[in-house]
Amino acid sequence: MITFPKAKINLGLHVTARRHDGYHDIETIFYPVGLSDALEFVVGDKNAASDEIVMTGLRINIKPGHNIVLKALNHIRREYPIPFLKIHLHKAIPSGAGLGGGSSDAAYFLKVLDRYFGLEMSSAKMQSIALELGSDCPFFIDPLPSLAIGRGEILSPLDCFLTGYYISILNPGVSIITRDAYLNCHPVKPKIALRDIIRQPVRSWQKMLKNDFEEYAFKVYPVIAELREALYRAGADFSLMSGSGSSVYALWKEEPSLPEWMKKYSVFEGPL
Repeated sequence: MITFPKAKINLGLHVTARRHDGYHDIETIFYPVGLSDALEFVVGDKNAASDEIVMTGLRINIKPGHNIVLKALNHIRREYPIPFLKIHLHKAIPSGAGLGGGSSDAAYFLKVLDRYFGLEMSSAKMQSIALELGSDCPFFIDPLPSLAIGRGEILSPLDCFLTGYYISILNPGVSIITRDAYLNCHPVKPKIALRDIIRQPVRSWQKMLKNDFEEYAFKVYPVIAELREALYRAGADFSLMSGSGSSVYALWKEEPSLPEWMKKYSVFEGPL
């Protein structure tokens, strides 16, 4: 059985408070995009003694046996007798890129296991399991544009308010450790709520919609800032780093034509 885990971008990201449990409270908008991995599995042989996972496509700095897909499978096996599986994960979403690739793989795997084995888990139950795997993982159980607060798991669905826009996603080929990004940010409650900002014209977001991780990311990897500025010079209506980095996206009202040098960084272009 095969599924195609989607990537997401963050429309703004405010780190609003440090929590007593070691996490942070955030405010962000998750928005799904067309970039996706491919994930498939078959039931292993009767004599199989373990799961098998093969990874192709983009390289990620995780040993196959430690992949979050297997962690999701092990969580499901706490309650359900899933046989050993042969799994193939083809990566098109870069890792350490702020696009939620690993979290999406895990969430989509939960969903496809539920369908294939007839587990009849509710969406709420799958989201609860997903939260054990990652703070943004519950979003991918039902990946609709959503305002996210708390750790990112408290979701309020929104309309697809960017329909008709085009998106370009550039990745500079560097990875940012999420933990380091949080350690180097300064939590503060925003003066204007994201719900109010996104009601404004997209071009006005340039002065209003912020990502609190950009200051640290730009300092560590100036190329991220350079790519964002280059997208603005190319005529983007809006550009921002996604998540804790390192990918940068741009929104365009008209279909863009990126400069040739920029295309080597491109991981996705298309309509929203």
